[in-house]
Amino acid sequence: MKIIVVSDTHGSYRNFRKVMHLHRNADIVVHCGDSRDELDKIMMDHPNMRFYAVKGNCDFGTNLPVTEDFTVQGVHLMATHGHVYNVKYGLFDLDRAAREKGADVVLYGHTHIAMDVLRDGIRFFNPGSLGYGGSFGVIEIKDGMVLSNIAHLK
Repeated sequence: MKIIVVSDTHGSYRNFRKVMHLHRNADIVVHCGDSRDELDKIMMDHPNMRFYAVKGNCDFGTNLPVTEDFTVQGVHLMATHGHVYNVKYGLFDLDRAAREKGADVVLYGHTHIAMDVLRDGIRFFNPGSLGYGGSFGVIEIKDGMVLSNIAHLK
């Protein structure tokens, strides 16, 4: 199962479209917030793709959830933007929430800094900013194993 993770596109439909073209064989796309209108356009462009999206601190007037939980091949994923968990000051609040929810993988954004770290059994994965830095994430789940990669548009 291939999952594309993006965050903080901040209006960059062009970059989002490039990622979708490069990974058109993906099974799931997760947007970790601050998406403006480009998320709606991408979802219309790819009606058969499964999307999960959460509300970022710049997503005004949307009814997206603050967190989204889903399970893929027995792996519990939690997606959030991160601003409500104060991720710019560390992962303490996010770690606590992930443990309360029983998450195996936490996908988040907000900092615009890509990060992939395994911390006491939970993978914390921030794809960085697709809008301002051109980075995104690719996660593959197979037989309960999680392989993750931070990628960059050229």
